[in-house]
Amino acid sequence: MKLVRYGNPGKEKPGLIDAEGKLRDLSAVVGDIGPDQLGDAALAKLRKLKVDKLPLVKGKPRYGCPVAQVGKFIAIGLNYADHAAESGMPIPKEPVVFTKAISCIQGPNDPVMLPKGSVKGDWEVELGVVIGTRARYVSQKNALDYVAGFCVINDVSEREWQLERGLTWDKGKGFDTFGPIGPWLVTRDEIANPQKLAMWLDLNGERMQTGNTKTMIFNVARLVSYVSQLNTLEPGDIITTGTPPGVGMGKKPQPVFLKKGDVMTLGIEGLGEQRQEVVPFKL
Repeated sequence: MKLVRYGNPGKEKPGLIDAEGKLRDLSAVVGDIGPDQLGDAALAKLRKLKVDKLPLVKGKPRYGCPVAQVGKFIAIGLNYADHAAESGMPIPKEPVVFTKAISCIQGPNDPVMLPKGSVKGDWEVELGVVIGTRARYVSQKNALDYVAGFCVINDVSEREWQLERGLTWDKGKGFDTFGPIGPWLVTRDEIANPQKLAMWLDLNGERMQTGNTKTMIFNVARLVSYVSQLNTLEPGDIITTGTPPGVGMGKKPQPVFLKKGDVMTLGIEGLGEQRQEVVPFKL
């Protein structure tokens, strides 16, 4: 299933995308797409619905983040060897874990706002993993059983704040609008192998990133197992799993950073596409 939340910010309704790519309303079935709808039993009930009987949604409404009430937004850094190389950093021996503020989460096509005084805004197309079942010290063998599904994430970053203004990456990762998620949550039964998904990102129509999840250093199962030792993962928590090469700070002969009017488009095989226009800071 492809589950979505659509409508104005803060007033999103639950929906799903049918086999023909049309948006269907789920409001009469569930109140939202949140922690209570992400477990295996709840998803099984949704799969039994007669989709063609659900109301069609007219027009082209805005998509919000496909998951409501996200409790934790956990990120993995340097999880592709070639990205670590372009960043001038060693390949990690264990996953590099940091957090993105949940207040940065937004819809997949909402504008990205550069923070006040930003000089090194950057992009990162990433595979997002949505937790469906409470996970604590789970084995790598069983880790995917705790996953509800997958989504596209742009781990937008401000590199000066991330790398030059102290020792914690979080500062450059959690600005408002720096967490576009969606357009939909694709349940894990539809993704045969999360380690075989092509991914890409364009800036103003020019290809910047081309990659595949098969080149991750630590695969999805390893990451879910690892993070479950650090934090109890709850339904609705999201792990964003790192980016392939091609980010702005790694461009040669000189870095390329985001500016007002830039447009980022990005996507992952089977998980949909995003589009964000870059806008200046505004209170």
